[in-house]
Amino acid sequence: MKKLNKNNSLLKNKRNKKISRIFAVYAAIVFCFFCFNTVAYAAGDPLTVINNLSTFIFGIIRAVGIIILGWGIVQVGLSFQAHDPSQRANGFLTLAGGIIITFAKEILDLIIG
Repeated sequence: MKKLNKNNSLLKNKRNKKISRIFAVYAAIVFCFFCFNTVAYAAGDPLTVINNLSTFIFGIIRAVGIIILGWGIVQVGLSFQAHDPSQRANGFLTLAGGIIITFAKEILDLIIG
C-alpha cells in the first residue's frame, strides 16, 4: 500500500512540475508581449498606408514564388537524373507556377494597364 502511495505522489510531483513549467513559459510570453510592444501611429495619408501594405504583401508573395521556383528547378534536375518523364512534367509545371507567382505584381500591372 505504501508503494502505491509513493508512486502516486511521484506522479503528482511530475505533473505539478510540468504544469508549473508550462505556466512559467506562458507567463514569460505574456511578459514579453507587455515589455516589447511598440506604439504604431497611423501615417498622414491613408492611401500611403494601403500602398505600403500592398508592397509588403507582394514582397511576401514574391518570396514564396522564388521558393517554388527553386523547388521546380530541383525537380527538373532530379527528373533528368532519374529519367522520369512524369517527374519532369511536374517539375516544369512547378517551375512555371513559380515564375507566375514571382512576377504576379508585374502581371497584374500589365492586366490593369
